[in-house]
Amino acid sequence: MSGKINLVLTALLVACGLSLVNAQYQARHLFIELERTQSQARQLDIEWAQLQLDQSTLGKHARIEEIARRDLNMTPLTAARTQYLTPEGSK
Repeated sequence: MSGKINLVLTALLVACGLSLVNAQYQARHLFIELERTQSQARQLDIEWAQLQLDQSTLGKHARIEEIARRDLNMTPLTAARTQYLTPEGSK
């Protein structure tokens, strides 16, 4: 009788040990996934900050005006170059 009890207790002990190993494996796996996700979140925060900086820089009026002069050979409008058009028949 005590042999059967020892066998049952041994099987129970092995099952508990395997359960513990499985739980530790899952905990490590989840921790690695958490670290990976946090790293990705930090990278996305850096990218977001860079995009906000780019948006504020590219949207400035002086930068747009400078690009228009340099790349498109545009010049600012002056009163001497302004032409007013009137519809035909009205004076």
